[in-house]
Amino acid sequence: MADRIFLDKQTPSAFKALSATATEIRSRAREIGLDRVLLELVNIRASQLNGCAFCLDRHTRLALEAGDTPERLGVLPAWRETELFTDKEQAALELAEAVTLVAAQRPGQDTSDQVRAVLSDDEVSVITWAAITINAFNRVSILSGHPVRRRSANS
Repeated sequence: MADRIFLDKQTPSAFKALSATATEIRSRAREIGLDRVLLELVNIRASQLNGCAFCLDRHTRLALEAGDTPERLGVLPAWRETELFTDKEQAALELAEAVTLVAAQRPGQDTSDQVRAVLSDDEVSVITWAAITINAFNRVSILSGHPVRRRSANS
């Protein structure tokens, strides 16, 4: 990892702009009534698909702090096989996967119809922006080789 450039440190102004986007998304989510747990599920699911250990570590902790449970987070990769997620969370996860996998499989009308049957236009927009942003953060962390270090039991 010594040969990697920490992109966030090398070009801090770009990273600051990306962080400002994430802050704006969280603010807008609060304004329209989307809770933090739902946003963290989007962040975690995209990070799982992208294989970003740093973002998985961070957003799993944030989800737990926001009130999500280890049970739900443990089965998140198989969310379709459970009854643990609300209709709104399922629509958000569907949307997060569509955004994350857009190059491999273009979202079809059925995905759009399913999502729009549950989420308002504002919710679709905010969740889409959240997924776009976490995908960008995933790439920064993966390409930079951001480490995940063991923490003490109380942190």
